[in-house]
Amino acid sequence: MHNHTTQTEKNLESAFAGESMANRKYLYFAKIARNLGAEEVAALFEETAHQETGHAFAHLELLYPPSQMTVEKILELAIEGELYETNQMYPEFERIAVEEGVQSAVSEFQEQAKESQEHAEIFIKAAKRFKALGMVERFHANRYIKALGAVQNKAADLEPKLQTNNSQPSGSETAA
Repeated sequence: MHNHTTQTEKNLESAFAGESMANRKYLYFAKIARNLGAEEVAALFEETAHQETGHAFAHLELLYPPSQMTVEKILELAIEGELYETNQMYPEFERIAVEEGVQSAVSEFQEQAKESQEHAEIFIKAAKRFKALGMVERFHANRYIKALGAVQNKAADLEPKLQTNNSQPSGSETAA
């Protein structure tokens, strides 16, 4: 998993996790409040959840500066995160839930590990498609550059001939 090394980066990761968790928790609370008929409280939780998202994004922009991100990089980070969940996090959580006899959590962790694997596969396919698309685009761009070069070379070859033809008087332009 992508590890940030400085204490500030670790603090930003923790702050991001907290803000993200607050967002999801408040949306869940909004759902409960709405089901209980408290529309005004639901709206309050939804608005606050939206603000928590803004805070989380601000932390992410410091951890993953947009100027340093590429499509390849964000896909790589997503794959890395999903595979971490699949291969390390959820299996360890499942092991502990088994030891503690919390079968509902065992089932939840197994299901989430499976879904994380599916997410990783989706991102891997997207990365392969993006790479292939980039190769196709480069192929076509190179063809267009060569074609443009050929046109420019022909134009450069014709330029002196055109200037020579324009500087010589034609038969109808004889002096009177």
